Amino acid sequence: MVTALGPIADGPRSMLILGIDTATDQVGVALGGHEGVIAHFEARRERRHAETLAPAIQFVCTQAGIGLDELGVIAVDIGPGLFTGMRVGLATGKAMAQALRLPMIGISSLDLLAFPCRRTDRVIVPVIDARKGEVFYSMYRSVPGGIQQVLEPTVGKVTDLVADLLARGQEALLIGDGAHRYRETILDSLHVEIGEDAYPSAAPLVQLAHARALREEWVPAVQIQPIYLRPPDALINWQTRTGRHAR
Repeated sequence: MVTALGPIADGPRSMLILGIDTATDQVGVALGGHEGVIAHFEARRERRHAETLAPAIQFVCTQAGIGLDELGVIAVDIGPGLFTGMRVGLATGKAMAQALRLPMIGISSLDLLAFPCRRTDRVIVPVIDARKGEVFYSMYRSVPGGIQQVLEPTVGKVTDLVADLLARGQEALLIGDGAHRYRETILDSLHVEIGEDAYPSAAPLVQLAHARALREEWVPAVQIQPIYLRPPDALINWQTRTGRHAR
């Protein structure tokens, strides 16, 4: 049974947003609102997301002089990305939202990579390393005030990405750790630009979440769901073992 959380029914107490981004190798936390991002932390510590996230949240709150009781919305990166990292951020964000009786906003890691490139006239292609020789990717175009998705998030081999870009036949800007990891393969087949940004950031997470909060596009914590695009490794391994034993 789901119990209604008091303040959520009337909207958040304020538009001050805490953003949590752990879907890739990078851990990011940011605070902001109508005045923009006021505190921001990022670190890459060999997937030590669980050890890094709580101190990072405390750090940005201290630096900004903000108490947890002043927050209005919790925003999280919902992937796609690394399964373990995603779960750390989602679990922490949901626990905080439930404890503080706050609504949540979930935003895709692909959106977060694409948004800072919104001023380009090229097709924007965020590419996240999915391991196992695969990448998560999507495509966007610039529109007044932001970006518009023109290809839904998908997972596939780098050759699938190359084929999609060749079929589109447009100039493209690729960003993300997947684009960097498979740089040579991509550039051998395509004439594209690969940008410097390798990871989603908590700063655009706060910016995008604030825009959604103004439109009251928040939900209770229980409604926030991750974007996996493929089953987690643990599920695949369990199904494999079960199938073997059934023979």
